[in-house]
Amino acid sequence: MTQIIQSLSEISDRYEALFVDLWGCLHNGVTAFPDAVAAMQTYRAKGGKVVLVTNSPKPRAGVAEQLVQFGVPEDAYDTIATSGDSARTAMFRGVVGSSVYFMGEWARDAGFFEPIGIVGDPAPITRVPLTEAEGIVCCGPFDPMADPSENRADFLYAKQKGLKLLCANPDIVVDRGDRREWCAGALARLYTEMGGESLYFGKPHPPIYDLARRRLTELGKDVGNTAILAIGDGALTDIRGAMGEDIDSLFISGGLAAKETRTVEQPDPDALSHYLKKEMSNPTYAIGHLR
Repeated sequence: MTQIIQSLSEISDRYEALFVDLWGCLHNGVTAFPDAVAAMQTYRAKGGKVVLVTNSPKPRAGVAEQLVQFGVPEDAYDTIATSGDSARTAMFRGVVGSSVYFMGEWARDAGFFEPIGIVGDPAPITRVPLTEAEGIVCCGPFDPMADPSENRADFLYAKQKGLKLLCANPDIVVDRGDRREWCAGALARLYTEMGGESLYFGKPHPPIYDLARRRLTELGKDVGNTAILAIGDGALTDIRGAMGEDIDSLFISGGLAAKETRTVEQPDPDALSHYLKKEMSNPTYAIGHLR
């Protein structure tokens, strides 16, 4: 049964490393959450390692730059593992071909196509129109406010051609301040529902956890599953991924599920229980907001 806690410090001494989600946990897409930042700084000061594990399609450097803009200081974390880096590695290994149709906001996502060091020769990747593509690279919708169904015609054509869709961000939605936006995961879900094949590299899928563990090893910290705590506000991404990896988790109920869990400072216990049962989710712990 999920235990509701008052602060991370109640349980943090049990873990040597944290896999921490960003959006909804450390920031809201506009500004940092001071209490969450302080909790990470305190944890690190006691010797714990913080790996930010995010479904952002950006490379690690791009996320670090974004965190500065949001006001998340560098001493709040040790390293970053992104869905984008995991997916980029697969793209440059040619999993969706070398001529790809790109979906996303180019001004924001151009870094996805920057060269990356991989073993062997990287595939030469060229962006082309859908009619010339061997596969699709999806970093997000062209318009994050538009319903994903607007892509049905293109997806029907792509499915008929047998194109695979590489999803750089499995999140379905995200809250930017008080505005909810669609993410790449919503498009990949639609494509799969239509009979197409979508390839995922972020939470809750294994590739990003493999990357997070490599990042942890780079820090000189090679620990087992029982020494890692995953923290996030996505029942279907952060918590489901932790369950699949057999690591403990802390659910932030005041993020995406704030309404469903009736969270103000803390979740309503009955509402939380109902929500988790509906989502078939079983986090080890829950808290309203990371602090």
